[in-house]
Amino acid sequence: MYQPSWLGAFVNPFYIARSGLSKNIEYFSKQLKGILLDVGCGSKPYEEFFEIKKYVGLDIDTKISRSKKKADFFYKGKKFPLKSACFDSVICSEVIEHVFDPDYFLKETNRVLKKNGRLLISAPFIWDEHEQPYDYARYSSFGLKHLLKKNNFTIISAKKIGTDVSTIFQLVNCYIYKIIEKYPRFLRLLIIFLIMSTFNILGLLLGKILPKNKDFYLGNIFLVKKK
Repeated sequence: MYQPSWLGAFVNPFYIARSGLSKNIEYFSKQLKGILLDVGCGSKPYEEFFEIKKYVGLDIDTKISRSKKKADFFYKGKKFPLKSACFDSVICSEVIEHVFDPDYFLKETNRVLKKNGRLLISAPFIWDEHEQPYDYARYSSFGLKHLLKKNNFTIISAKKIGTDVSTIFQLVNCYIYKIIEKYPRFLRLLIIFLIMSTFNILGLLLGKILPKNKDFYLGNIFLVKKK
């Protein structure tokens, strides 16, 4: 689901978004070293990308997150239950849009990083509401850059994910998926395989041919350093 191969285009309604994000996290993973904290770790889907000393997961304290049995620490949504300056690196993927107070969240992220520690953070820009009711924001590249600088981070690299027509096809699949979500499983899978996979493939092909649009895209990924 999170690291789809090319076969995922036929069965994964979110293939375009997931593959784009996964490839970028893998690319930037080489920049993170030492002891790494995954904030909002979920099932730790990108752990294998990182060649580090230790991989530590922190997640919000809910029945769902505890049932995954992946997080090493849990928190209530405010202060991280961790000492200051104890991590060399942090990854925070598709989490900040679910945080009601991003300034506090980024201050806590900064606090647990060592001097010159690095943070890899991604966030959606064009995407539907998800994980309701805990979906609070969307960030443009300028908005995310402002938040990071405001909270004592220096930008090393910034990239927009999905700056081509494939974004439109991904949004069509998001639209369809929300409609068929409650359909019987067999019917849902049939629609995904026959219809949504077609949009995946069309989006990927046309994305290679048609001009890019850097102002219309799926999400941002930033590599930053603690000042």
